[in-house]
Amino acid sequence: MEITIATLNDIDKLCELLDSLFAQEAEFLPDRGAQARGLATVINGTEVGDILIARNNGEIIAMVNLLYTVSTALGEPVALLEDMVVSPNGRGQGVGSKLIRQAIEFAKGKGCKRITLLTDDDNNGAHRFYEKHGFSRSPMVTFRMPLDGE
Repeated sequence: MEITIATLNDIDKLCELLDSLFAQEAEFLPDRGAQARGLATVINGTEVGDILIARNNGEIIAMVNLLYTVSTALGEPVALLEDMVVSPNGRGQGVGSKLIRQAIEFAKGKGCKRITLLTDDDNNGAHRFYEKHGFSRSPMVTFRMPLDGE
């Protein structure tokens, strides 16, 4: 297995992975156009973030998205981890563990002092996975407001 940074050529396969992720999330629905635009923005924006992908025999089997910002509490760069997904044929082989460890080291290499992520409240499998890799539940609560009039 090889872990690299995604390129624009990877967007179609990344959209497939996002389809499977959004199909299980309560708050989001797959939208290929929106997904492709978002992925391209991250891939083209060196300061926006990075998408790490895992390939097995040349096929993309997993991805994780790191978005960058600055924490005023820390006075340092931090990352938001989004879109961690392993394809069904890649699950149960340690792919997710390898990818999350690489993402953590990658964020450290970018100078990030913290990684924050969100999961569905009832996704106990994801909770166990992230806790196994050193993440802990935050007392913070997420609020959202759509700004497009919906």
